[in-house]
Amino acid sequence: MTLSPLIPSIKRCFNLDDFRRQAKHKLPSPLFHYIDGGADDEITLYNNTQAFDKYQIVPRCLQDVTRINMQTKVLGCELDWPVLMSPTGMSRFFHHQGERAVARAAAQSGTMYSLSTVATTTIEDVASATSGPKMFQLYVLRDHAINDELIERCRAANYDALCLTVDTVVQGNRERDLRTGMTVPPKPTLQSLASFALHPAWCYHYFTTPPLEMANLSHHIAEGSSQVSSLGKYINEQFDRALNWAYAEKVAARWQGPFAIKGILCVEDARRAADIGASAVIISNHGGRQLDGVPAPIDLVAEIADALGDRVEIILDGGVRRGTHVLKALAMGATACMMGRPYLYGLAAGGQAGVERVLALLKSEIERDMILSGQADSNKLGPGFIRT
Repeated sequence: MTLSPLIPSIKRCFNLDDFRRQAKHKLPSPLFHYIDGGADDEITLYNNTQAFDKYQIVPRCLQDVTRINMQTKVLGCELDWPVLMSPTGMSRFFHHQGERAVARAAAQSGTMYSLSTVATTTIEDVASATSGPKMFQLYVLRDHAINDELIERCRAANYDALCLTVDTVVQGNRERDLRTGMTVPPKPTLQSLASFALHPAWCYHYFTTPPLEMANLSHHIAEGSSQVSSLGKYINEQFDRALNWAYAEKVAARWQGPFAIKGILCVEDARRAADIGASAVIISNHGGRQLDGVPAPIDLVAEIADALGDRVEIILDGGVRRGTHVLKALAMGATACMMGRPYLYGLAAGGQAGVERVLALLKSEIERDMILSGQADSNKLGPGFIRT
């Protein structure tokens, strides 16, 4: 698979924060802050990345690092490196290439893409776009027949794994969106009209490409959308607040394949996930977008890994911005990491080429950091690799 040609703006991006600045430049304010923001006071959002700074790498000298191995196996899939693409909703909001572009970039980089229930591209269209490893992320809706339908569509489209998100039975309080006038689907409001007018390229694609919709649910949403003011409000009303462990076990049994539970933040829930047959637990606070004031995922990895041993794979989701962050998580016992915001910044900045460059930069950082710390195999990192 060939790389997409770089556009001038992303050639000037040399780390993930550079892509954040480019995304801010490219997007109308409500769209940028929808990616960038968190819940309430955004303490958790900030802490997810800052928490990595508490841990220092202990490099080893005089080690043969001629050959570096980053390959790993996650949820039954052989990957070239230990960073997966987190599920993020409505990617076409940020660039008209949307989920297809991200999935293709993930495959080109040798990693797994995760498609959200509230994606703007269908399960089938993403499967047609790439043969790379794919996981579908399921939000449990009150109409369980819809949940069953989504699972069967993933099976028919040959998705490799299923991920059940358990921390979103109601949307978090995202005050930035209220201040910027963000709506789902996006549309100019009194407070955002000027920002949309100043971003004609985004507006051009918005009006000349197919309408933005929650593609996997559109045939169901149409039945009830006349009673609500927006699709965002409608889908929030459909989240099943009765979601419990018994239903999670039913989902795992229905899928009968590699199965992850996303949103785990304590040992007790991690154990329960293993008990019901989960292949992996994803330590995640939804990028600080749900409950504010909860632990950073990196602070929980060692505790959960020590408690569960080899019962499940452990995936860290949240705050990853540097190659050293990934290595620290692996040393604590994580099987792999996930990231969401950074690739959305790349998508907004340059479509598929932007996502490809985000992944290439992080992948090369991990390799360079392994060489500099005297570690030839990312699968052999252990507690001695870090200190507090």
